[in-house]
Amino acid sequence: MAHESFEDAGIAAQLNADFVAIKVDREERPDIDAVYMAATQAMTGQGGWPMTCFLTPAGEPFHCGTYYPTAGFGRLLEAVTTAWRDDGERVRGAAGQIAGRLADAAAATLPPAAVDAIGLAAALDNLREGFDEREGGFGGAPKFPPSMVVEFLLRHHERTGSATALAMAELTCERMARGGMYDQLAGGFARYSVDAHWVVPHFEKMLYDNALLLRGYAHLHRVTGSALALRVADDTAGFLLRDLITAEGGFAAALDADTEGVEGKTYAWTPAQLRDVLGTEDGAWAAELLTVTDGGTFEHGASTLQLAVDPADPVRWARVKAVLLAARAERPQPARDDKVVTAWNGLAIVALAEGGAALDRPEWVAAAARAADLLLELHVVDGRLRRSSRDGVVGAAAGVLEDHAALADGLLALHQATGAPRWLAAATELLDVALAHFVVEGEVAYDTADDAEALLHRPREITDNASPCGGSALASALLTASVLTDRGGRYREAAEAALHGAGTLLREHPRFAGHWLTAAEAQVAGPLQVAIAGDGPDLLDRARRAAPGGTVIVAGPPDAPGVPLLAARPLVDGAPAAYVCRGFVCERPVTTPDEVAAAFRLR
Repeated sequence: MAHESFEDAGIAAQLNADFVAIKVDREERPDIDAVYMAATQAMTGQGGWPMTCFLTPAGEPFHCGTYYPTAGFGRLLEAVTTAWRDDGERVRGAAGQIAGRLADAAAATLPPAAVDAIGLAAALDNLREGFDEREGGFGGAPKFPPSMVVEFLLRHHERTGSATALAMAELTCERMARGGMYDQLAGGFARYSVDAHWVVPHFEKMLYDNALLLRGYAHLHRVTGSALALRVADDTAGFLLRDLITAEGGFAAALDADTEGVEGKTYAWTPAQLRDVLGTEDGAWAAELLTVTDGGTFEHGASTLQLAVDPADPVRWARVKAVLLAARAERPQPARDDKVVTAWNGLAIVALAEGGAALDRPEWVAAAARAADLLLELHVVDGRLRRSSRDGVVGAAAGVLEDHAALADGLLALHQATGAPRWLAAATELLDVALAHFVVEGEVAYDTADDAEALLHRPREITDNASPCGGSALASALLTASVLTDRGGRYREAAEAALHGAGTLLREHPRFAGHWLTAAEAQVAGPLQVAIAGDGPDLLDRARRAAPGGTVIVAGPPDAPGVPLLAARPLVDGAPAAYVCRGFVCERPVTTPDEVAAAFRLR
């Protein structure tokens, strides 16, 4: 609609004559988007973007829809204008009633339920019923990467030994990594697959998807030793550090789906194009390896690149891939959305810090630290967090709950990866702001602060969709902070209250509660804590590789200032020691890597 309608002179004249036209960037103002998406879904039975809403001056919606072709949009503008002028009182009355019903719906909650081992087993059973046993993932076309559910499945397997959970995670990750949704040449995942087989993507590459998937593949490698998972983790991190890093050290929001108005123009290939670039022999070999067919798997006879099996000749593949990547770089490239979104950068910081520590990738941890420094220096204004920046200039939009929670989670991961207490101090400041301004009566977490701009109603998203909702992100961060700080009781109570409030969602709709479920697994497990007192790199490395997902790990000198988890953790006979605790109940300290690994084995 941006090109077809809003750049059309006739449509523009209609809009400017009869309406106040407001175009909202939903990435900068997710609160506004959430309010009017709820209205659109209520009025039409479905949602989506572009979203078009007609409002009274008070912001009350009376007609909503999604995409309108230019001619249809012009007729709609005429109809709305006529109704407003000729029957305005009725329109305003209906809008007021709609606003009231939307406010009631926003305030509704699911009944709370216990979050325990039984509930998590029920969530797994529910997921298994909707699992695609052949292709992995859930549901049909379009198929989205279930990154947070994969993280839950891995954590559940580690806690219970469930072969089912592990098999679901492995199949999903393998199918996604071998399909066209994954960039076989340069790494990184597209937004989703338009089919149920992960073949043809919507080519947009989002920061949040790649951050969450990086975390999942790094975790899968730790659990199984999968070479494929390690390769995908390395290449996805490479994509973040090469293609999304900004000059200021943050991570850009996305690469566009289309190039010069054509989706997939940069990425799709024909057999003839492969031969032109590689020569006849290598071109035919690459076409077979990458499923580039004469008929095409995409549009206009072109194919997305898939890698159904690892090549028998990896040296040849490395050479061919380098040539193809160089040739692709000569094509027109998709534009980049350079907004640095706080929440999405928080997710990237978690993945890079956590994965970098576990896989011995110090450059990942360093990149996470640079992004965190940028956010703390630029996005915190007068003690409050802002939503985004661009080119080193912070935006005016206030941070929402997911911004505070995701960034806090990232800072907690950095604290564990580096041992630096400053990250822990900054994280607790953000969590204290979140509890003070976003949480009501210790239980209900809203997406906007209590002193934020007043909207039609105060939005509150409780489901995890493409990225964690604010409530689940906050619960996860609070739970981690509860064992890292000296104010753990308050944080633990808030996390448990949030999870209890979401308990029914976790059991009955687990596909839309992936991040909630990962936090729930950590809660049921303890969460596990490891404090390594003294300079014990071997102990620390084994703990990071062997500990289940959600384990809190910190290393440093005994009684290190600003690191409460190391308080009263002395050396053992002058040697570094690891203290492994479950729910604040600690086992005897151990002093060898094998003893550390043994402490995490299923009991």
